[in-house]
Parts: sequence; structure tokens; C-alpha cells
Amino acid sequence: MNTQVAAPAAQGSAQARWLAASAALLLALPLLWGAGFASADALHDTAHDVRHAMGLPCH
Repeated sequence: MNTQVAAPAAQGSAQARWLAASAALLLALPLLWGAGFASADALHDTAHDVRHAMGLPCH
């Protein structure tokens, strides 16, 4: 008879969530730090350029 325990699957799932959260944090912190020191004009221009790059109307 073959029985499987669900605990390793749950542990792997938690490990995957931890890895994803860590990667998101490592990507987000430099962006937040840079935005914190950027001027309002630079932030506005960046958002404006991103809208153009995505093909969205802006004004």
C-alpha cells in the first residue's frame, strides 16, 4: 500500500511563496529608494514616457 503525506507539498508551496516574496522585495526596494529621492518632475516624466511606451493616450 502506498500512502503519501501532504506536508512536503505544503512546505514546498510555502517555500515557493517565500522565494517569490523575497524576489519581489529585492526588485521593489531599489525602485522605492530611487523614487524617494527623485524630483516630482522626474517622476511625472517617467510615468508619461511609460504611458507612451505602452501605447496609451496621455492627455
